[in-house]
Amino acid sequence: MISEHTVKAFDEDITRLRGLITEMGGLAETALEGALDALIRGDEVLAERIVADDRKLDALESEVDRLAVKIIALRAPMADDLREVIAALKIAGVVERIGDYAKNIAKRVGRIEGRTRFEPLTLLPAMADVAAEMVHDVLTAYAARDAALAREVIAQDKKVDAFYNSIFRNLVSHMVENPATISSAAQLLFVARNIERIGDHATNVAEMVYFAATGDYPLDEEEN
Repeated sequence: MISEHTVKAFDEDITRLRGLITEMGGLAETALEGALDALIRGDEVLAERIVADDRKLDALESEVDRLAVKIIALRAPMADDLREVIAALKIAGVVERIGDYAKNIAKRVGRIEGRTRFEPLTLLPAMADVAAEMVHDVLTAYAARDAALAREVIAQDKKVDAFYNSIFRNLVSHMVENPATISSAAQLLFVARNIERIGDHATNVAEMVYFAATGDYPLDEEEN
């Protein structure tokens, strides 16, 4: 029979695991917001800070890995509990990758000239806002094991894709008409692609959250 102490220790470990994931999500959101702010204002000091702070996310991911291994080795979780631990492992890796994308955006800040020439600079913050909202909502869904909110996050990815397609067409046209801006425009394309990938990763997390809460993947249910 499982002792009350063992159950309490397991619950504490799971609570700690959720807390680490939430902390990672907050750092990733802040990094994305800061990277776009630095990009729009050409603030290279802020950009350098975003790049340096990425190490905090890396450290938290390592802590999640260690804790998850400890839980599996010592607590031998089953069914729902095991799904949650595995989902946390995967989610931590994805959130760390979101932070990497924000870092990559920050690295482009000093490589863009003539910011006022580019209309997409007015679209990129709006695109990033949708992606950041997806990250925020999916972490909320994870904390609450909210399958319905996870599905809403998945649906939001279409908006990010639409932004990307619009920005891509605009920048390609701009490069054709203004060859001298090709280098800077290419950097902005890279930024847009990174934001689009953040949306994709938020969607991946949402699918994991949905699975952890229900035992099914959204696509599996749609096909039945």
